[in-house]
Amino acid sequence: MNWKKVAPLMLVSLTVALAGCGKQVEEPSASASTKPAKTLTNVKVVLDWTPNTNHTGLYVAKDQGFFEQEGLNVQIIAPGEGGADAMIASGAAEFGVSYQESITQGRIQGVPLVSIAAVIQHNTSGFASPVAKNIKSPKDFENKTYGGWGAPSESAMIDSLMQTDKADPNKVKIVNIGEADYFTAVKRDIDFAWIYYAWTGVDAELRGEPLNMIYLNKYSDKLDYYTPVLATNEKMIKEKPELVKAFVAAAAKGYQFAISKPEDAANILIKAVPDLDKKLVVASQKWLSTRYQDDAPRWGEQKRTVWENYANWMLEHKLLEKNLDVDAAFTNNFLPVSSK
Repeated sequence: MNWKKVAPLMLVSLTVALAGCGKQVEEPSASASTKPAKTLTNVKVVLDWTPNTNHTGLYVAKDQGFFEQEGLNVQIIAPGEGGADAMIASGAAEFGVSYQESITQGRIQGVPLVSIAAVIQHNTSGFASPVAKNIKSPKDFENKTYGGWGAPSESAMIDSLMQTDKADPNKVKIVNIGEADYFTAVKRDIDFAWIYYAWTGVDAELRGEPLNMIYLNKYSDKLDYYTPVLATNEKMIKEKPELVKAFVAAAAKGYQFAISKPEDAANILIKAVPDLDKKLVVASQKWLSTRYQDDAPRWGEQKRTVWENYANWMLEHKLLEKNLDVDAAFTNNFLPVSSK
């Protein structure tokens, strides 16, 4: 599963109005069916990709009644053809899972997306390779083959890391591996790929296939960006701020549950999506439990410097046409009070 591939591919479609919703991942909870009738507001939250441990807090919030306590009847849905960001921006879904990088590029193109919470406090993505390939630093990318999905950000990232290591980016062969997963690709025709350690890295541990991991944020503070995030659109914030506050409050409870009770949270995700590999979900959940909030004063907190630094990096590498209005791209205003 390559969670990074979705955002870059959907950026072009974000400037086009989107109609219709994604297919439903699960039915609304019937847990309150025996209670006195209570008016709940119907809300859709669209995932960025296949359900995984980045999303656990949302499933927990639904299962444990946290959304219902906030007056919400939440449907968790999969992205449609245009992708999650397009659905959030157009209002086809009130909320969704996105990425700092795609929100940044989207806003430059006039897409009214706003990040309302950081799911994970620090960037856990990076370039992975089997230990046998002996790729331990960006310098070792030379004369190797990278397998990706064809986004400009990939070559820019490789160039950036290699420059810090005084290496030659022109010596890297870049190929598009399409839908092939990391494990298939590295046994076939590539040497390294861009992954999230929380899923593919943990999976490699469980498979007994050790890998070398070059984390992006170890080479530059500018690359320690928020990925993924929860997002909504400007219209929701302007017209329904109380609804946004209620959604974030419930989501925060869900992620706090996942932090304090990772195995229970993993079982909730597995119950909702039984096709997932239970062993991987539990292991990934435990790995992520200390990383959702990490060193932040509360889960979901976002720093202006993180948004500014990454936007500057994108501008430097010609991935943006102009400066980002940082303060319009994210907000902490809907987060509950500090839990630390």
